[in-house]
Amino acid sequence: MDLRRTVLASALALSASVSGFAADPASNWAQELDAWRAQHAKHLQEPDGWLTVVGLDWLKPGVNTVGAAADNSARIEGLGVDHLFVLRNEEGKIRIEPTAQGFPAGLTINSSAAEAKALELHGKPDLIRYGDFSFFVIARGDGYALRVRNANSDARLHFHGLHWYKPDPAYRITAQWVPYAAPRKVEILSVVNTTSEAQLLGEVHFTLHGQPVVLAPIFYSDDADGLFFVLRDATSKTTTYQASRFLSAPLPSHGLKAPGTVELDFNRLENPPCAFTAFATCPLPLAQNRLTVAIEAGEKRYHE
Repeated sequence: MDLRRTVLASALALSASVSGFAADPASNWAQELDAWRAQHAKHLQEPDGWLTVVGLDWLKPGVNTVGAAADNSARIEGLGVDHLFVLRNEEGKIRIEPTAQGFPAGLTINSSAAEAKALELHGKPDLIRYGDFSFFVIARGDGYALRVRNANSDARLHFHGLHWYKPDPAYRITAQWVPYAAPRKVEILSVVNTTSEAQLLGEVHFTLHGQPVVLAPIFYSDDADGLFFVLRDATSKTTTYQASRFLSAPLPSHGLKAPGTVELDFNRLENPPCAFTAFATCPLPLAQNRLTVAIEAGEKRYHE
């Protein structure tokens, strides 16, 4: 799942800088934060970044046609080909097949000429390309959708930069990690009303602006390289993205199963992909991660 890879990459980057986090609170921290923010903007602008996502078409059972013509199940504006390929959805298996005219020249799957096959959906999904467009199938809840990217999307071509709160060392916090006696399974709701299963292994406790705060990171796998928080705070009503923001953090000082500490830098709060495209499936925060305190740090709303 590409969102999870993005989150884990952020967590690894933060983990790599933890030594500077604790050792030199004045100089290295500010430089590393600036570099991280610049890298965040760079990732968004890449040819396969979130600014290029222009479609999310849910696949119905049976035959789904893809192309620029109005009679397609998934109509892709600007594609230049009326009927590009067919996706057959049968019992959770998605197969790509040619149209009656065959696969057009230049259509590739994983850089090789397209041929009929069952598509790989998990791990590293099969990537279909045609010109500036790329496609892959994602699984969400009990359904499947075709994600569409255009390397020359308006959002990418007219990217106008990100908005941030000024760096504030007061939002660098050492929190207490409190592990749970046993994992707790939870259903995570997304912005498109799909659900995914995750687990909670513990929570962090700290004080902010004189208020006690408890946050729970969510885990989608058993091999997490860091902590992933989906949260909302009082600034979502005014200056930050309304649905949520993401925060990655290193693993607790003594691992996930023992009490310890976690270094949280809220200056690295970032907008989820759905802040940049209407075709993302971002997770929403759990009820306990919807805070009444204002965290005036990190990334602000993109369109303002």
